[in-house]
Amino acid sequence: MSETTTAMRPPEPDFSVITTEELRAYRDAENHWRASSTARTILGEPDPGAAIAWEEMALPGRDLPVRIYRPTPTRDDEAATPTDLPLVIHVHGGGFVGTAVQCDWTSSHLAAHLPALVVSVEHRLLSADSPLANAADDAWDVLQYVVRHAAQWGVDPARAAVFGESCGALISALTAIRARGAGLELTAQVLVNPAVDVTRTMFDYPSIAEYAYNPSPALPMLRLFQRLAVPPGADAGAVSPLYADDLSGLAPALVVVPTRDAVADHGRRYAERLQAAGTPVRLTEYPEARHAFLTLPGVEPLAEPARAEILAFLRAALAK
Repeated sequence: MSETTTAMRPPEPDFSVITTEELRAYRDAENHWRASSTARTILGEPDPGAAIAWEEMALPGRDLPVRIYRPTPTRDDEAATPTDLPLVIHVHGGGFVGTAVQCDWTSSHLAAHLPALVVSVEHRLLSADSPLANAADDAWDVLQYVVRHAAQWGVDPARAAVFGESCGALISALTAIRARGAGLELTAQVLVNPAVDVTRTMFDYPSIAEYAYNPSPALPMLRLFQRLAVPPGADAGAVSPLYADDLSGLAPALVVVPTRDAVADHGRRYAERLQAAGTPVRLTEYPEARHAFLTLPGVEPLAEPARAEILAFLRAALAK
């Protein structure tokens, strides 16, 4: 995959009536824009202290693109190749639209300043024939693959974290739960503006009502997200971390909640459930920040302090 130099951002469609073909066309155009140099004024410039490259990862039954962020050597250690970097598996948000490139600003900064190897999963996007379970499998399989081949990737498998925004935070939460069940011990999880309930109660929160159409029309998008995430007859609870039977023994969590967000209460309720289960959790709210604020440093002033908090949290968790 490659980034483009210029692109025009497509107008946002009416998600309440969008067809499969229209969604596909919109997604392609929007992701083309997000990967363009034009978008950098909003999405932020990558940190020069990180080298960024796409790679294809051979997973069971499929090859999946992953975006790799590595700290670049300094003049003092140009000959040294890190062999025990901490690992951060990142999952971008968007659900049915999105790309790892939109998170270059944060992912490259973490790679350069933790320092760490950051592997961002270009997961299968939601569509009529690709439910949320597929995207969750992508993140889980990438984590397992890198941990199994830790020496090849130059990482310390005992220092691994998951990190995601929005739908990516949902997937990261599911990954943390699966890791515990498989005996794979994660060091930390960072969940930014997580949407953690795709069951029939997804919309039964005060923040949904308050921010359904302000500052942007979130409700039609969330309804489409739910329809695509959970096909008729599927178990919505299986992909809703909020309703997991057991949230004890999970990696310590940082839950970041922008307050002007329709799913703000998802994050708050999930933090409450983690705390009640005995899992260490820190909930931080960013007043007046919008849903995708962390990926919008060019227009969201609170993106910088949120990124700094995430860096500090992961640095402490992943320290030797």
